[in-house]
Amino acid sequence: MPDLGAYVVDLRQDRIGRVMGHEGPYVQLRPPGGGLEWDCPPESLRPAGHRDMLRARVTELNRESRLP
Repeated sequence: MPDLGAYVVDLRQDRIGRVMGHEGPYVQLRPPGGGLEWDCPPESLRPAGHRDMLRARVTELNRESRLP
């Protein structure tokens, strides 16, 4: 199981998420910069690489720049 706060990639959707918790057999993920959480089985996850992390950070910064 990935650590809380770690970035991972949901291989089913090629979607980056931050680990928010573990619920039963699933890992709860939230998109970079916030949004609705989704559940993913741990076998469908891989650790985020450098390119994934950069993409996630840009998404977070873009979201923050739009906040009042």
